[in-house]
Amino acid sequence: MVFASLIFLFLFLPLNLLLYYSSNNATWRNWVLIVFSLAFYGWGEPIWISLLILSSMVDWANAIFIDKHRGTKWAKIGVTFTVVLNLCLLATFKYDQFLVDQVNGLLGTQFEAPGYALPIGISFYTFHTISYVVDVYRGDIKAQRNFPNFLMYVSLYSSLVAGPIIRYAHVATEIDSRKENLKDFSLGISRFCIGLFKKVVIANVAAELVRKYMGDNSDPLTMTELLSLSTAEAWFGLIMFAIQIYFDFSGYSDMAIGLGRMFGFHFRENFEYPYISKSISEFWRRWHISLGSIFRDYVYIPLGGNKKHVYFNLLVVWFLTGMWHGASWNFIFWGLYFFVFIALEKAFLQKWLDKAPAFLAHIYALAIIIPGWVIFYFTDTALLYAYVQKLFTFSPAADGYLDIKNTLTMHLFWLIMAIAFCMPVYHKVTAWINRKSSRATLYDGLTVGFNVLLLFICVAQLVGKSYNPFIYFRF
Repeated sequence: MVFASLIFLFLFLPLNLLLYYSSNNATWRNWVLIVFSLAFYGWGEPIWISLLILSSMVDWANAIFIDKHRGTKWAKIGVTFTVVLNLCLLATFKYDQFLVDQVNGLLGTQFEAPGYALPIGISFYTFHTISYVVDVYRGDIKAQRNFPNFLMYVSLYSSLVAGPIIRYAHVATEIDSRKENLKDFSLGISRFCIGLFKKVVIANVAAELVRKYMGDNSDPLTMTELLSLSTAEAWFGLIMFAIQIYFDFSGYSDMAIGLGRMFGFHFRENFEYPYISKSISEFWRRWHISLGSIFRDYVYIPLGGNKKHVYFNLLVVWFLTGMWHGASWNFIFWGLYFFVFIALEKAFLQKWLDKAPAFLAHIYALAIIIPGWVIFYFTDTALLYAYVQKLFTFSPAADGYLDIKNTLTMHLFWLIMAIAFCMPVYHKVTAWINRKSSRATLYDGLTVGFNVLLLFICVAQLVGKSYNPFIYFRF
């Protein structure tokens, strides 16, 4: 199940809210969230609910064990067990085919991978539980003694299948005792509607254009089709993918944050308008913030951070960042691609960027970011190489660019809107309205009307179109 579906919008969520708020009892509300979260997760793959519960139970018990034996060798054994177990689960289900292929390639063997289906969201909830146990080991938080409360944290459907990665320390108080109120509920609805609009109206339209010029998983681009593309079409398709992946994932994060707010949780931001960045380092401080903080706090800093072996530490982090996104060499290349520019910025380039005019620094960042998405997109290295050639060797269109002109004409207003929403336009407009509105009722009325309009547009889109992909379900 996905948030951007009619079943979720008109059946699952209303029923969840109705039962949740049918009682003031905190235990009842937590159990409602657990049941609905497991139902949400099991909608497509019910078999993997058992893995989620078993993994949660082991890590919950292990954290209590570590808390009891804090400062002893048993605590170290406990935290090592959790990290190894969870990474082995991740390797088994996500990287089995990739690892077996590498072994066969190196040794000339013919081993066969088990071929397990990838449990949805395993990359996200694995990081939830690892970060929790490590924080208990460090003494940053106390172990959660109530298993249902811990299971609710791990399985909470708003962030379970596609993030953002929620750190236990950030919501520990709200897991045990939340203070739901009308203001938070209203803000949650607004945030959810904005995220839904970003996903349905912007990301889904971009996805259709990406499929036309770059193919997709269900209908991959053939080499013949790729070679027939013009350079302009190749660049247009890539820019559309840059738009799609941003609005797809940031829209989902907005919806997750909004849903959390409806139930009394205050999740941290996951995107801060990354395409306005003036360096690659800044881009990654604004993009998928929850993942970046995980690698910073649990890999980069423990390795030495900025104090020693800086470039080696960065190399490890960006290799792992690439690996986390997928079991394919293109993701590793993508991670290392950004490592190179971040290392250069740390060495000397950032000083130049700080002195350069803002627009030049911004152009530099986009000139690195957008081509980087082509590495992310193609898991087939032959297609990747051919597409890169199309981007950087002039190739005219057979129809004299008539097709690309028609596409741009048909989507001009949509494209202007998408580019505008990559910038903090909404926040500035709402802040202006808030300042100008002398009465709270006027502002609230505008907000309600705006949310209804967004929801109406999104529902109309969902009813009229069946193409509704979501990129991060792959990870």
